[in-house]
Amino acid sequence: MPPVRLNKYISLCGITSRRGADSLIDEKRVTVNDRTVEQRGAVIDSDTDRVKVDGIEAQPVTEKVCVALYKPRQVMTTLMDPFKRRTVADLLRDFPHRVYPIGRLDYDAEGLLLLTNDGDLAYRLAHPRYGVIKIYEALVQGRFTRENADQIKRGIKLEDGATGRARVSILGYVRMDTRIRLILTEGRKREVKQLCAKVGHPVKRLRRVEFAGIILRRLMPGQFRQLTTAEVDHLRQQVGLVK
Repeated sequence: MPPVRLNKYISLCGITSRRGADSLIDEKRVTVNDRTVEQRGAVIDSDTDRVKVDGIEAQPVTEKVCVALYKPRQVMTTLMDPFKRRTVADLLRDFPHRVYPIGRLDYDAEGLLLLTNDGDLAYRLAHPRYGVIKIYEALVQGRFTRENADQIKRGIKLEDGATGRARVSILGYVRMDTRIRLILTEGRKREVKQLCAKVGHPVKRLRRVEFAGIILRRLMPGQFRQLTTAEVDHLRQQVGLVK
């Protein structure tokens, strides 16, 4: 391969899109030959230079795949953790392809996590602009009411200044707590926890049950399956990536 722009090379490795790669460079998460890249526009020799993202060496993709994983609680949504905590990479050791998480699930949250080596697909599915539906079930503290659900539906200011909102239904009451279901179309950082805390009902337990039409099916915590061609095509259609 001839000399290539760094952001294009990262995209070819399936980590994210070119635009997403520029963001990784801005965040100082990319190294070339163990030196942090300081600015966009770098050109590399892909035959001799070693590119790493978050300390993981990037390698061009030979086959694009997508995986659905039931992430258990107390597992990091990363491929490597400096504190040696368990990561999703530990759960995928038997999978023959290196795949990267699409978005995040908090350390103490569980449920459906999609991973892929298709950088363009990952970038679009994770970006709030594409309005991909994510569905969560949560156990929240106290007696959550219809008025609380209406507050969240109208929109609540988040930590980053954006307005978060969700459609919320009450599933039932467990002693002094409440089980609720939330449908989000933006999925900003810690959005469910922020929304519930702002209306006075902190999240005690959180599980994602659906992402872009993909559901857990019969997966148990720690299990995964490769998505079918039809499922991947459906994901690509939702974010404007058609064949």
